[in-house]
Amino acid sequence: MEDVVMTESFWLDRPTFVTGATGMLGGWLVRRLIALNADVVCLVRDDIPKGDFERSGSSKQVAVVRGDVTDQALLERILGEYEIKSVFHLAAQTIVGVANRNPVSTFSTNIGGTWSILEAARRSPVTQDILVASSDKAYGSHSTLPYTEDMGLQGRHPYDVTKSAADLIAQSYAITYGLPVAISRCGNLYGGGDLNWNRIVPGTIRSVLRGERPIIRSDGSYIRDYLYVEDAVDAYLALAEELSSDNELIGEPFNVSTGEPVSVTEITKRIIELMESDLVPDILGEASNEIREQHLNSDKARQRLNWSPVHNLNSGLLKTVDWYRRYFNQLNDA
Repeated sequence: MEDVVMTESFWLDRPTFVTGATGMLGGWLVRRLIALNADVVCLVRDDIPKGDFERSGSSKQVAVVRGDVTDQALLERILGEYEIKSVFHLAAQTIVGVANRNPVSTFSTNIGGTWSILEAARRSPVTQDILVASSDKAYGSHSTLPYTEDMGLQGRHPYDVTKSAADLIAQSYAITYGLPVAISRCGNLYGGGDLNWNRIVPGTIRSVLRGERPIIRSDGSYIRDYLYVEDAVDAYLALAEELSSDNELIGEPFNVSTGEPVSVTEITKRIIELMESDLVPDILGEASNEIREQHLNSDKARQRLNWSPVHNLNSGLLKTVDWYRRYFNQLNDA
């Protein structure tokens, strides 16, 4: 209970800027910040009418600024006029297939957007803490698993390269300018609000609800961490709070994961079982430019941030399935 009180006190009326608010993680983070009575400003590029940011009513409870994350002048105006103290930089093009087909636009958003927000923060005299969302993909492929924060960042494919580059740029601003920035490296996030049906969790749930065979685009053997989105939000808030008072965290990366990697086939079958279906997945074996096995060691976050996931895979998936049942019921009733 003491930790909750401290969190509420820290965020009360705190001017906080979120990029990527219309994404799944951004939507849940904004909702939590609103509940904590933070003074939230969100950068929004595209309207997503069916997205959780709009449907949950969050967009009506925050200041919304329209624009692109690569617009450094706009970012400087936001940080200055709203006197932003905390920044969560989540905006990114996150789809591997899109990155493979359109690498330049992904490079521009993921890399250029990162240096734009960091440069704007460097010029802001009031910004006190910046959290940059990296990814397990920043590590590229290593023969040793699980990944720890001291391993090299060696992305090779377009999306992985953008995460490696953005991560290193954040570290550069911390080391060169003393900018109070820290980096999170999450495994695969899942939860309600993800409307990218190509992702395995929402795609599988939608297929089962429709009585259709779920699609596995890879051969099903790829190994990943899967982290429930609300656990990620807890980690982000904990890291931002600690960063505001502990200069030793400046420039530090933190892995955020459950430490329980599973295969694509296993998580698909788990969803099917939890939904009490007898459908059999259709395994296409078409995936390319993806690392076969990745998972993270998050001991550092557990020890230094006093963070640990609340949800195991089953409890997180049950919450997620419930969210999508309600989502499709509301669409059908509309």
